[in-house]
Amino acid sequence: MASRRSETTSVGPSSEGTRVSRRDELLAVASGLFAERGLRTTTVRDIADAAGILSGSLYHHFDSKETMVDEILQGFLDSLFESYREVVAAGLPARETLTSLVTVSFESIDRDHSAVAIYQDEAKRLSGQDRFAYIRERNVEFRALWSDVLTSGVADGSFRRDLDTELVYRFMRDTVWVAVRWYRPGGEMTAQQVADQYLSVVLDGIVPR
Repeated sequence: MASRRSETTSVGPSSEGTRVSRRDELLAVASGLFAERGLRTTTVRDIADAAGILSGSLYHHFDSKETMVDEILQGFLDSLFESYREVVAAGLPARETLTSLVTVSFESIDRDHSAVAIYQDEAKRLSGQDRFAYIRERNVEFRALWSDVLTSGVADGSFRRDLDTELVYRFMRDTVWVAVRWYRPGGEMTAQQVADQYLSVVLDGIVPR
């Protein structure tokens, strides 16, 4: 996915050298609205109003809402799966690998909260469109990656021999990502603390006794 970064605006202390493009600022506004109101309910005018610009000015950066959500989801998924692949490439034992995958997932919910909420709400519908075929591909990769770790853990004795890895995979997939409904970045618990609590429950059920 090509990105356009021609316009930039300084954010925060200039000494830190942090810069963000106007395009990214608009994506952040759109992401928050899509997560809160839903993709179909949110209009281009809503996004423009929230960004303090005219609708026509928004079209200077994006030709449609779909283009915006495409960039939001691709950015989130690219970052998430890059982290997943790094975890697997580290070659740690199955238990440590699973722990890291869960931690990375909760960190993603913390960092890309709106994008995760959009994904949870819209992915099934969007994945039926050719433009969003990558969602289906990432779902397949996600399943293979997590299932392989669970299967390896059963084989090497890290996890119980009687474990139904398909059932555990589905349970973990659904219970990790549903956390976007109640977890709030900057709240009482950090992403790491939530991950630790979650892992203490899950690992107690799947490791040998």
